[in-house]
Amino acid sequence: MQARIISGVFSSPVITASPRLAHAMSSELLTSELAAESLGISVSTLYDWLAQSDAGTFKIRGQPVTINYFQGGRRGQGRIQIEASEIERLKEAMRVRPRPKRRRRRPTKPMSYPGITVPLGRPDD
Repeated sequence: MQARIISGVFSSPVITASPRLAHAMSSELLTSELAAESLGISVSTLYDWLAQSDAGTFKIRGQPVTINYFQGGRRGQGRIQIEASEIERLKEAMRVRPRPKRRRRRPTKPMSYPGITVPLGRPDD
C-alpha cells in the first residue's frame, strides 16, 4: 500500500490489485487461487468454505451462506472456478456495518408486586 502527496495535501492510500487479479476480474470466472486472493484468504481456507457450503453449515457473520461455484471434469474432480460476482457477494456478506447503539430505558422500581394483596411492611406496624 502506498500513499501519495499531491500539491502538499496528503491523499488516501492507493491500493492496487495484482496484475493477475486485475486481469481475472475483467473475465467472468476466477480460479480458486485468484478467488482466495481476492477474498484475502488462503486457498485451503477457500476449499474449507466450499466444503462447509456444500454441507449447509457455512455461515458469515452468523448468517447461513451458500457459495455457488463450478467444478469441471469427470465425476466433479476438476478445477474449481467461481464467478467474480459471487466473490463480490461474499465480500458484501463479510462487510461490517456499524449500527447505532440501542438506547435502553432505565429500569423502574415496581410500585406493586403481582399477586400480593396485603400492605407491605412489618406486621407490627
